[in-house]
Amino acid sequence: MKWCRFRGPQGPCMGRLDKGSVLQIDAGGKVVGEHDPAGLDWLPPVEQPRIFGIGRNYAEHIEELNPGWKAEDPLVFWKPDTALCAHGDAIRLPKGVDGRIDYEGEVAVVLGKGGRHLSPEHCLDRVFGLTIANDISARSLQKKDGQWVRAKGFDTFCPLGPWIRDDLDPRDLGLRTLLNGKPVQQGRTSQMIRPVGELLSFLSSFCTLRAGDVILTGTPAGVGPLSPGDEIRVEVEGIGSLSNTVERDA
Repeated sequence: MKWCRFRGPQGPCMGRLDKGSVLQIDAGGKVVGEHDPAGLDWLPPVEQPRIFGIGRNYAEHIEELNPGWKAEDPLVFWKPDTALCAHGDAIRLPKGVDGRIDYEGEVAVVLGKGGRHLSPEHCLDRVFGLTIANDISARSLQKKDGQWVRAKGFDTFCPLGPWIRDDLDPRDLGLRTLLNGKPVQQGRTSQMIRPVGELLSFLSSFCTLRAGDVILTGTPAGVGPLSPGDEIRVEVEGIGSLSNTVERDA
């Protein structure tokens, strides 16, 4: 099943996709309306989550930007929830930031249960579902700062959505990114250096995970710069596509 959030006349609404329509549901799970997805003003499918990012989790991506890099543990960074933007929203390129600002299409995991010191073989039981993310990154600030929070934390630097699918196995899904309709990234989650279970286990070794946490699992090779006027789309097998335009911040 696919679960979503969207903006209604009275504020944020919850919904699920059913046979081409979005059924609006209340807090008790009762259907209270039906909508055409084409006319919806989407919201990120998770409200104010903690967002954990995993860097350099595909070998070919390491070779394109950091050849020869190796690490004993996963490389973890953080994005503030204010970086979230929804399917259809504009990614805003910030003023005063020089150099490349890149797209990074990714599969994102949304937790349904938390925990600490979880074993890799039991971590998938904690996953509520999967969605699509675009980990926007200011390369010059990554290099300048050493740590990545500022480079990846600007407002709109985490497109997420359009919905969460709750019945997919994350271990071998196809991922593709298209820039202005041209394929630029392609990979499968089976190519990840560290699979989802191992990533969740590692995160839980130092941080108590919570329901609603979002984990960005890394990006395949083919990352590249965005420019005002671009349209960037990330597609994930079994989920759908996340599309955003690009504009210069006012």
